[in-house]
Amino acid sequence: MSFNHQEAGLVARVSQLTKSYGSGSGSVTALDDVSIGIRQGEFTAIMGPSGSGKSTLMHIMAGLDTATTGRVWLGNTEITELADGELTVLRRRRVGFVFQAFNLVPTLDVSGNILLPFELDGRHPLSDETDWIDRLIESLGLGDRLAHRPHQLSGGQQQRVAIARALATRPDLVFADEPTGNLDSRTGREVLSLLAASSSEYGQSIAMVTHDPIAASFADRILFLADGRLVEDRGRSSAEEISRFMLEMERAS
Repeated sequence: MSFNHQEAGLVARVSQLTKSYGSGSGSVTALDDVSIGIRQGEFTAIMGPSGSGKSTLMHIMAGLDTATTGRVWLGNTEITELADGELTVLRRRRVGFVFQAFNLVPTLDVSGNILLPFELDGRHPLSDETDWIDRLIESLGLGDRLAHRPHQLSGGQQQRVAIARALATRPDLVFADEPTGNLDSRTGREVLSLLAASSSEYGQSIAMVTHDPIAASFADRILFLADGRLVEDRGRSSAEEISRFMLEMERAS
């Protein structure tokens, strides 16, 4: 299927996506006929109660899990049936990840962790990429920490290193899975401000899974899932509006 120009400007999308685990009477449907596009240069939050399917959706969009039925694209490449090897290369070159658990390599210093995506791709950063990495290091306040190992850093500093690593290759899309889950509220707000700035100032596309209304209030767009279905797609909202909507969702369920 050729890339539809009406879909241009989407960095990832799923069409009629269903995901089931198990079989027969023990089967569980995690996602039920979901069609969503993540827009370029936008900070999108994916919200919903526990078990709503939000992490499953992110994992399938990122090529970390497969769909039961439906189709998945990263940019204009359909990844639904892509072989593991091709998918690994595509993911490495076009997707960045920020996890709740930081996932830094303990034996590498900060500089080594930031440059890891290039190392895995078997190449050195080009000069414009080096300039970009220097800018990231400066804006994330990591300049005097480059020779430190992860265990010598605070949680907030470790998460900043993870963000620098995710953004270093200028991926088409960064997935952030509860990125502030292990941080105190002040540090969490700093990290969210950095993600929001990377979207508004550098045009970075970000999809963040969260259950936290305050975190979601930093996003340009909020997608709400419940019981594996998309129930609401709304623009920037305050933490109070998001909390109110989530309460209504829970009452209605």
